[in-house]
Amino acid sequence: MVLTAPPTALWAIPVSDLAGVARHAVDVARAGIPGWRLVFLTPPGDLPRELRALGAAVLEAPFGPEHGLRASAGALRHAVAKARPQVVHTHLAYADLVAAGALVGKRPALVTTEHGIARADSVYHQSAAKARVMAAAHTARLRRFDAAIAVSDATADAMREKWHVRGPITVIPNGVDPVAGNSGFRDGRFATSSTSEGDGHRATSSTAATAVSGLRVLSLARLAPEKRLDALIDGFAELARSHPEATLTLAGRGEEEGALRAQVERLGLADRVSLPGFVDAEAAMAEHDVLAMLSLWENCSYALLDAAAAGLGVVASPVGGNPEILPSSCLVEPSDSRRVAEALTQQGLKPELRPGLKGWPTVAQMGERIATVYADVRTRS
Repeated sequence: MVLTAPPTALWAIPVSDLAGVARHAVDVARAGIPGWRLVFLTPPGDLPRELRALGAAVLEAPFGPEHGLRASAGALRHAVAKARPQVVHTHLAYADLVAAGALVGKRPALVTTEHGIARADSVYHQSAAKARVMAAAHTARLRRFDAAIAVSDATADAMREKWHVRGPITVIPNGVDPVAGNSGFRDGRFATSSTSEGDGHRATSSTAATAVSGLRVLSLARLAPEKRLDALIDGFAELARSHPEATLTLAGRGEEEGALRAQVERLGLADRVSLPGFVDAEAAMAEHDVLAMLSLWENCSYALLDAAAAGLGVVASPVGGNPEILPSSCLVEPSDSRRVAEALTQQGLKPELRPGLKGWPTVAQMGERIATVYADVRTRS
């Protein structure tokens, strides 16, 4: 019997840190895509080290905005020559544009996954002129791609509206695996005695949780205007009037840190609100009751997915892909401080109202759907 080697998909990722799309790549590297060999092209840094630790094939090269278009195009062409992929799968706008320009003539099939588009141009672009230029560039480059994947229906709709995508878009949400020993949380109910690892704070009774540590609210987001953390602080101030032991943690860094600290001081919340900078997300979730995310836009937030899978309460703005993840009881308008406070209270103190992720695709199921897209483009090529 002659064994045929599986076809190769080259994942081109122009970032090297472990934020954002790196989570997507690491999950896929761990679970695999059925019937395919994966090779990852990344710039030097934490991401290639993490991928190699999982046993993934990695080509480390000067590929990304900090290396420039010429070097990035050369790195991609070299990777294609070395890996000989049947599919080049790009992630993030920079990789998309490099692939569209660098791979001409006889080439592998091109597939893109869109992780970061928003209906509001201000989320990703500093000016309307830049937004128009980038939209035109994406409209042109997508005509060269053989398949497009979006991480939510809202993402797909935004691609059609802003980039005038003519062909079909396959929606494949970010997959999340169940939390070990936490299956009860995935249908929105407390089914175990504790969700934190040894801290002893979380309990099956809301009264017990309040007595021990108060209501603990967490934000895991860049301290940037589009995250609307000022609205979260206003909502927390409303909450704090009736829950004097409640606390708020604003984890992350960004240009709004000074303004947010000033707002906290002005509202007299300095002893209730902390800004610790970067934190370990998993550990932080284990020490809090509710994750809040009142962003101007989200596509398919891993933070929301992880919080729901871990059994936390979740409060988010009704934008982008958030309504595809969460029930309406978790969604609030950030400008309504009283409603924000009410939602934080309910999600923190009434575990039976927490969303869970029952029926959400796992990482393996996400990989199976990606494999279907690859099979389709190979059939058509």
